[in-house]
Amino acid sequence: MMDRKSVLWDEPRIVAEQFIHNMEKVIVGKRQAIELIFIAVLAGGHVLLEDVPGVGKTRLVKALAKSLGCSFKRIQFTPDLLPSDVTGVTVYHAQKGTFEFRPGPVMANLVLADEINRTSPKTQAALLEAMEERQVTVDGETRALDHPFIVFATQNPLEFEGTFELPEAQLDRFLLRVRLGYPSAAEEIAMLGKLQEHDPLEDLRPVMVRDELVRLQEDVRSIHVDEAIKQFIVETVQATRRHPDVQLGASPRASIAVMRAAQAAAFIKGRSYVVPDDVKELLPYTLAHRIVLLPEAKWKHGTADYIIRQIVDRSGVPVHPLTSAVN
Repeated sequence: MMDRKSVLWDEPRIVAEQFIHNMEKVIVGKRQAIELIFIAVLAGGHVLLEDVPGVGKTRLVKALAKSLGCSFKRIQFTPDLLPSDVTGVTVYHAQKGTFEFRPGPVMANLVLADEINRTSPKTQAALLEAMEERQVTVDGETRALDHPFIVFATQNPLEFEGTFELPEAQLDRFLLRVRLGYPSAAEEIAMLGKLQEHDPLEDLRPVMVRDELVRLQEDVRSIHVDEAIKQFIVETVQATRRHPDVQLGASPRASIAVMRAAQAAAFIKGRSYVVPDDVKELLPYTLAHRIVLLPEAKWKHGTADYIIRQIVDRSGVPVHPLTSAVN
């Protein structure tokens, strides 16, 4: 296990490299996606993995759970899944004459909501309270979830038959939306080599334990964010609400998400302060899934990513805040 004094506290870049190296034993050619996932974990935010089947979404989350040494549960979302299958249920114990709560799979540090858009809106809604307030209410009793608590949801954006579109309120609760994409030919050949005789996922070992992750998340919150950076974030988010092609812009929760993600990005780069590039690099992943385009804009631009790039290109970048940073 790592020495927190020499690594976790003093050299966050080494921590990030150890995590990425461990993940790359299983996931080939997806360094950017792995970095984004680690940023979300450090920021304590949920992640929507949106891509076509077979590119490694579920495998990525399984490797993540093993790397972090946290409790992990998987929920396979299907049309007949009930809310109680997610949150848990209270049952009567005849021998004891008492009611007992049987926790659902949401009671874990890392929860994989696999193919989340295949279940009904009622069951999807069972995650709303958990994702926002880190608690669940069953039969009128509220129970706090373990810390950390992070949901990783997967969905196939191109498959519509038998699926239910995620509501805006739920999309807004995801810190990042990440796409893996197809590997290159060389990466796919390397993947075949790794899996030819043995699956490296079976031998993957943790690079940290839960308590170390919690302390890292606390360290990330202390990363300095200059007032000029905060203004840049808010102006960018508000620009999504004024854009002529946008029906519903990003919420204030989006501003918080951008700031938290930027703090985590600065942290893994070994800085105690956020710079404008930290924000700009993360805007497509933190904002695009939170805005709703007008119907004609969908036909013209396809996705919201174009709108975010347009807003960023038109916005003024704040002065480098190094001189006012608190180290």
